[in-house]
Amino acid sequence: MTQIIAPRVRTLVLLILAVAGALLAGAAPASAHAALTGSDPAQGAVVDTAPTRVSLTFSEPVAVGDDSVRVLDPKGERVDKGDPANPSGTTYSVPLVSGLPDGTYTVAYQVVSADSHPVAGAFTFSIGAPSETTVSVSAQASDDGLVGWLYGFGRYVSYAGFAVLAGGAAFVLACWAPGARVRAVQRLVVSGWLALTAATLGLLMLRGSYTTSGRVGDVFDLELLGDVLQTKTGAALVSRLLLLAAAALFIAVLFGAYARTADAAPDHPGDGDGGDPDKRDLTFGLALGGTVVAAGLAASWAMSEHASQGLQAGVAMPVDVVHLLAVAAWLGGLTALLVALHRAPVETPVGHDAVRRFSRLAFGSVVTLAVTGVYQSWRQLGSWSAFTDTRYGQLLLVKIALVAVMVAVAFLSRRWTRRLADARGSTAAEEAERAEEEKQPAGTAPATASETSETSEAGKTEAGHDAVRAAQLARQRAATEAARQKRLRDADPNRFGLRRSVLAEAGVAVVLLAVTTVLTQTEPGRTEQDARAAAATSSSAPATGQGSGAVSLTMPFDTGGTNGEGVVSVDLDPAQAGDNALHVYVEGPDGTPVDVPEVKIALTLAAQDIGPLPVTPDRITTGHWSASGVQIPMAGDWKVEVTVRTSDIDQVTVSKNAQIG
Repeated sequence: MTQIIAPRVRTLVLLILAVAGALLAGAAPASAHAALTGSDPAQGAVVDTAPTRVSLTFSEPVAVGDDSVRVLDPKGERVDKGDPANPSGTTYSVPLVSGLPDGTYTVAYQVVSADSHPVAGAFTFSIGAPSETTVSVSAQASDDGLVGWLYGFGRYVSYAGFAVLAGGAAFVLACWAPGARVRAVQRLVVSGWLALTAATLGLLMLRGSYTTSGRVGDVFDLELLGDVLQTKTGAALVSRLLLLAAAALFIAVLFGAYARTADAAPDHPGDGDGGDPDKRDLTFGLALGGTVVAAGLAASWAMSEHASQGLQAGVAMPVDVVHLLAVAAWLGGLTALLVALHRAPVETPVGHDAVRRFSRLAFGSVVTLAVTGVYQSWRQLGSWSAFTDTRYGQLLLVKIALVAVMVAVAFLSRRWTRRLADARGSTAAEEAERAEEEKQPAGTAPATASETSETSEAGKTEAGHDAVRAAQLARQRAATEAARQKRLRDADPNRFGLRRSVLAEAGVAVVLLAVTTVLTQTEPGRTEQDARAAAATSSSAPATGQGSGAVSLTMPFDTGGTNGEGVVSVDLDPAQAGDNALHVYVEGPDGTPVDVPEVKIALTLAAQDIGPLPVTPDRITTGHWSASGVQIPMAGDWKVEVTVRTSDIDQVTVSKNAQIG
C-alpha cells in the first residue's frame, strides 16, 4: 500500500545510491559473527617438534567452555588437557599432553561468537610427517541438526509474531480505529503476542543445546539453562518475556477501553474527538506506551545479535531498533489490512481513508528501511565484492529484490485504492439521490406494515408475543440487508482488486521475512572474506619445518629449590627477521600452569657475534608471559636462553637453539 510518488522515488533512489557509494567505498573492518582467522600450529602445517599447546585466533572475542577446543590424535583420542585459556585478545589456547608422537592431529572447535551465534569447525596439523587419521574434520555442528532447525524456526516465529503484534496494533491506532472492536483484528494481534511469547520461551530452552551439544535431550537440562541465563542472549530473552507482560496489558486496554471509545469514531481515532479529552488522552497514552514497549522488544534483538558487536555498535543498535520497528509497521500493518479486507464485518468495513493512511505509513516505513538497510549493509559487507562473493551478500540481494517486488505490487494497490475511493463517491451520490426520490414511500411503508400486523394479531396473541415477533423480524431484515451489502461489496471489482494485490504483497512478505531470518543467522560477508583470506594465508605457508612460520621450544628446568621443577615453553611468531611476538608458558611437573616470580629471555646469534639481546616479557595470566615487537635483526641459528626464578635465591637458565628465517 506504499504511497509512491515518482519524483520522490527518483530522489530517494539517487540519495541511497550516493550514500551507499560513499559508505562502501571507504568501508573499514567491523566485527560480527566470529570466524577463525589464524591458529598455531596453522591449518595443514607440518611441525618438527610436538607443540605444547594449540592456539586459535578469532575475528572477535568468543565464549568458550570446557570442551570448546578438542585436539585428537590419529586414533581419535583426545590429547588436550585442561580448559581453554584466553591469554590475550581474541586468541584462545589449550595445553597438550607431552611427548606426542609423529602423525596428523585434528583440532575441533565449537565456540559462541559475541553476536550469539555458534561457530564450529575443524582442521588438521601434523608432527614430523602427515599420517592417516580416523577423525573426520567435517563433523556436524550443534546448529546443523534438529535442535538447530528448531532454533531457526523459533527465530522466524518470533520475528513474525513481533511484526504482527506491533504492526497490527499500529494499524489500529494510526489508521483504523474501528478495527479495535473487530474480532478478526483482535485475534490477529493476540496471535502475534502468543507466537512471540511461545517462540521466546522455546528459544530460551533450546539455547543451551544449540550452542553446545546439539542433542535434543539437553534441551531440558536445567544446568545448561542456568548457564544460558548468565549470557547476554539469555538476558535478552528474559527481558523480552518481561516486556511481553507489559504488551499484554497494552493489548487489554487497546481492545477494551479504547475499543469502546472507537464506537464513536467512524474511521480514525483523531476524527471528531476534539471535544473528548479522555478519549484523546487514552489514544496518546496508548501510542506512547505501545511505542516504548515495541522499541524495547526490538532492542532485545539488537542488544544480543550483529548490531551489538563491531564498528559503531553504539550507533548500530539504535539503527537496528528503528529498522525492526519499520519492518513491523510495514509487514504487520499489511497483515492487519489483509485481515480487515477479508474478515471485517459489513457494519464495520475498512474504508478507503484507512487504506490511504496506511499507504502513507508504509511509505515512511520503506524510506526508513532503505536508509537503515544501507547502513547495516555497510557494516556487514564492507565491500562491493561481498554482495556477490559471499552467501550473506547473495541473500541480501534476494532481500532487496523481494522488497522491490513488494513496492511494485504496492503501487498497484494504491491504484485500486484510488479507484475504490472514486467508486465510493459516485455510489454515495447515487444513493443520496435515490433516497430523496423515495423519501415519502420509505417513510410510510413501516407504518402501514405495523398497522396491518396489529390488526391481524389483535385478537390472537398477547402484546409480549408481538414484541418477540417484531424483534425476530428486525433481526431477519438486518441479516438480509447485511447479506445484500456483503454481496455488493464482494462484487465490487475495485475492492476485489485491492484484496488481490494486498494478498500478493502479504505472500511476498512471508518469503521476505524468511530470508531476513536466515540473514540474521548467516556469517556476515566481511567476516567470511576475512576467514577466506586467513585460510589462503595458511595454505600458502611452507609445509615443512615450522609450517606456521612459528617456532616452539620446550625446555625442562630445575632451580633446585622447593617446587623448583617444571617445563618452560617459548613460542616465537613468525620466527622471521624483524618484529616477532613472543610467548612464554611455565608449567609444573603435572602440566598445570604455575606462576614464578620472574622470567627473562635472551637471544644470541653466535655466528655473527650478535647478542645476547634481552627480552623481558609481561605477565598475562597464570603461567603465561608475553612480549610483542621483539626485534630479531637477521636470520640464522639463534640461541634462546630462558632464565626462570622460582624464589628469591633459586633460579636457573636453560637454553635451546631455533632456526630463524
